[in-house]
Amino acid sequence: MSEPKRFSGILSPVVTPFGADLRPDAARLARQCHWLLSQNCGLAVFGTNSEANSLCIEEKIELLDALVEAGVDPARMMPGTGACALPDTVRLTAHAVKRGCAGTLMLPPFYYKGVSDEGLFRAYAEVIERVGDARLRIYLYHIPPIAQVPITLDLIERLIASYPDTVVGIKDSSGDWSNTEAMLNRFPGFTVFAGSESFLLRNMRGGGAGCISATANINPAAIHGLYAEWQSPQAEALQADLDALRGVLQKFPMIPALKATVAHYSGDDGWHRLRPPLVELSEDQRQELLAALSERNFTMAGLPELAGA
Repeated sequence: MSEPKRFSGILSPVVTPFGADLRPDAARLARQCHWLLSQNCGLAVFGTNSEANSLCIEEKIELLDALVEAGVDPARMMPGTGACALPDTVRLTAHAVKRGCAGTLMLPPFYYKGVSDEGLFRAYAEVIERVGDARLRIYLYHIPPIAQVPITLDLIERLIASYPDTVVGIKDSSGDWSNTEAMLNRFPGFTVFAGSESFLLRNMRGGGAGCISATANINPAAIHGLYAEWQSPQAEALQADLDALRGVLQKFPMIPALKATVAHYSGDDGWHRLRPPLVELSEDQRQELLAALSERNFTMAGLPELAGA
């Protein structure tokens, strides 16, 4: 049995399309995933920007199956499998491993706040032991601005010591470069992804693996360009270009802005749909966003062709 290859590079928390009945649209999702793969971008499906916590476990399992059956390479997928309920995390994680996913991105149980490192260690340990599969590779998901449950350096150290072949990396979406830097310095060999391309160059220079970023949904080739050229003389300029485009998106609620962008550049208005409580951009917001993107001569090369497939 071959060892799952560790992830590196750029991954996208792929936005989830919905039909008119607000059910996930597997065919649209598969087309989007194929486009992202064609742009050198891996797939962190069921991430924050995928509206993952608006999807039930059965929907995620069905979508994962549909993606694999549509020819999406599971070795390029790092699905988010962390849930509040332990059995849900175990079930989805085990299914992802069974389908051949090379890793899972795992939130801590996030409903109860102020929990101890001991409690979080037990939660992760229970998942690992219950899944009981040597192929399992966990990338921790640290996103305290949203989850309000941090993954501390001491907890990471304990998990690595107890499960060195299983807990292999982390996505740091703290928004605090000093925290990412501390992970890189304290855990050499641990796979550290920045949670935004804004930190990509610093992360690569510090020994990191890449980034898992919302805007990789729409700008994957350019973000991968910096990943590939981070040692080049052009790296600072490439980083500045990425920051400028991200700045355009960050003026709006991120998930509806991403979907509005995909809808416009694919020519598929179905991408505007979000599952409540999230709502689409207003018409004024949409026009402002598209005008700002047009000013930057922004494109999503190859997407219309795949969208119409």
